[in-house]
Amino acid sequence: MREFILERNRYKCNECGKVFTLIQSLAKHDRIHSGERPYKCSECGKGFCERSHLRQHQVVHSGQRSYKCDVCGKSCRRNSSLAIHQRIHTGEKHFKCNECGKVFRYKGNLAVHQKIHNEEEHFKCNDCGKVFRYKGNLAIHQKIHTGERPFKCSECGKGFCYKKALGSHQRIHTEEKPYQCSECGKVFKCKSTLRSHHGIHTEERRYKCNECGRAFRRKGVLANHQRIHTGEKPYKCNECSKVFSVKANLNNHQRIHSGQRPYKCNECGKAFRRKGVLANHQRIHTGEKPYQCCECGKVFRYKSTLRIHHRIHTEKRPYKCNECGSAFNHKAELAKHQRIHTGEKPYKCNECSKGFSTETNLNNHQRIHCGQRPYKRSKGFKTSHQGSHLTEHQLIQSGEKP
Repeated sequence: MREFILERNRYKCNECGKVFTLIQSLAKHDRIHSGERPYKCSECGKGFCERSHLRQHQVVHSGQRSYKCDVCGKSCRRNSSLAIHQRIHTGEKHFKCNECGKVFRYKGNLAVHQKIHNEEEHFKCNDCGKVFRYKGNLAIHQKIHTGERPFKCSECGKGFCYKKALGSHQRIHTEEKPYQCSECGKVFKCKSTLRSHHGIHTEERRYKCNECGRAFRRKGVLANHQRIHTGEKPYKCNECSKVFSVKANLNNHQRIHSGQRPYKCNECGKAFRRKGVLANHQRIHTGEKPYQCCECGKVFRYKSTLRIHHRIHTEKRPYKCNECGSAFNHKAELAKHQRIHTGEKPYKCNECSKGFSTETNLNNHQRIHCGQRPYKRSKGFKTSHQGSHLTEHQLIQSGEKP
């Protein structure tokens, strides 16, 4: 395979044309083409082209990590790995794309990026036409179409497309939170959640929507947001064919069919389909009201309740009746009002089958059958099954017109 070139001390590989100054270097290089691996690991039998590669590999078995980062204390097996790691702290980016000038910390990241410019190297899904930079990502994506979920949770039986997602899920059961924020000490189940959390301290929002200008800390959140503008709903339920713009919403929806409620309250045992709903519920037990109105100082248990309350100060009534033009603070109030026009009475009495437009009216009516009269006045007034009757009586007593 070796060819001596006319110029002195220049040795050329006949396979690929690469030139070496030393004949020994050419001999090592030849093993790439021949597949020869003469240096074997005595522990696991793995073969290597070069003795130095074997030495580096043997550190894996010894567990030795001789190279330590002065900034964060992380230990590495190889000096070259430490040098690469230290670029995180220095911000150094050596590798530049010749097409667009973008710079990267690692050579591998540059190689992946360059596939953007070379359309031939993209990997396309034959089912939906979606294109991926990595073959591995295409393989994972195709499981959406096949419904394949080979990785099963031993606790609850839930299946996942890939092993890493199963590992993250299992922390729900173990309550393990291995990722800690160096700024505030908060701990997280997933590395990606920690990365996203870091943006709170830096206030960095690098990913901007071209349609509305809204900025996000994570690229994935931007991608989800952009579907508001495009109307794209790529995630489909195999049970009922309902489609969703966000995968998390599909996962939550599928629990309706499976009956799965993985998030359980330690206080009362009530279980929920979503983690956020459990967090909201737990405030009933703790009494926590973290959302405060900046106008009047009133505090609320839920963010949505604060948002509705704000409309009192702004006099904003976003929900308008198409029939008569009446406007309301809450969507539910508009729905109740519209029953005046439609004549709909969805709340039926189990005793006499009488229908009512609101649940409150049904509750008041049912007290007639059970004889319940919860509204009392200590003097000169009979008990009543409706609070409005008591209010009317109190106005008469005070001299006001009801």
